[in-house]
Amino acid sequence: MTVTIESFSGDCRAALIEQPGPEGVEKVRQLLEVALQDEDFIQTHLGPDADSPRNILYQDPDLGFCIIAHVYKGSSVGNPHDHADAWAIYGQASGVTRMTEWRKLADPDGDRPGKVEEVRSFDQNPGDASAWQVGEMHSPARDGETRLIRIEGRNMDGVKRDKYERPGA
Repeated sequence: MTVTIESFSGDCRAALIEQPGPEGVEKVRQLLEVALQDEDFIQTHLGPDADSPRNILYQDPDLGFCIIAHVYKGSSVGNPHDHADAWAIYGQASGVTRMTEWRKLADPDGDRPGKVEEVRSFDQNPGDASAWQVGEMHSPARDGETRLIRIEGRNMDGVKRDKYERPGA
């Protein structure tokens, strides 16, 4: 059965309504891993003609979550971040993303950017999806072109987020 953006967004919506909170987000992560196995879905949204670093495929009018296709050319190392009051799911379609999970450190002086320490790192390969709940910090690193589907708990365009820096930066 071919996954379409309509069927996928409908399944995500149903999961989030049935189980609001982390359980629903985990169900959406699982749904994304299934969608990443559908070559027609990937070709439709991340095929050779796709070249946008941020293309919103769907935004739910009631729940607010967004399904976004990302094409990143070249290498990059992202700063540690969270998604403010939203969750995020990263689903790898092609290439490899090195994901790092971070823990916020106490900052008695209140200096910015915030300090963090690494908790763990792992490679996200094609077909893998990782969920980051509200407040969980992470950063992606890419060595070469990558294509992915990211689902945000709400559209993060223009949302102010705290800044953090890698240790030793």
